Amino acid sequence: MGLQADQIKQGLEHVASVEPAVARALDLAGLPEPRIRERGYRTLLRTIVGQQVSVAAASSVWRKLEAELGEAMDPHELLGRDFDTLRACGLSRQKQGYARSLCELVGAGELDLENLPTDDEEAIADLTRIKGIGRWSAEIYLLFAEGRPDIWPAGDLAVMAGIGKILGLEERPDEKATRAMSEPWRPHRGALAIFTWHCYDNPAL
Repeated sequence: MGLQADQIKQGLEHVASVEPAVARALDLAGLPEPRIRERGYRTLLRTIVGQQVSVAAASSVWRKLEAELGEAMDPHELLGRDFDTLRACGLSRQKQGYARSLCELVGAGELDLENLPTDDEEAIADLTRIKGIGRWSAEIYLLFAEGRPDIWPAGDLAVMAGIGKILGLEERPDEKATRAMSEPWRPHRGALAIFTWHCYDNPAL
């Protein structure tokens, strides 16, 4: 369960109290909508399915997988299918490798998505054991599916561009700068990340 509207509001109000540029942007753009995903294996599998393809293509693959594996998408069901069956659903060889990595870790109990470490960096390390899940995907999962309040996906293009726009920077900051500048905004960087997406293409700013 991601950050709720009241949590986003409280988080942004805290950041705005220490960062006048955020307060100004909040007045102009208003509050963002929550971004919420289901916690668990299905969300991570859908992340893998959606990598480097259009939303429409990912939805088509997902529907075929549901028809083949059942709505629950049980990891053991996927592991029991051969290459050609999964390829017919639209999964490339590479994505099959990623999906099997996820299913093997979950199926063997080596990755407990209901009880990830409470420390964010430890949770990211756990999630990135899955082939095809990098730091960005892990951060997005922890923010949208678990609602962790201080997740800051500094490598996200829209976060970098959005915070640059909010702060009035002449050039878009890189990932290192975006991560470094966020320290004063702890422990509410998750709400601010959601706000940067809201501001990225917002004509009010």
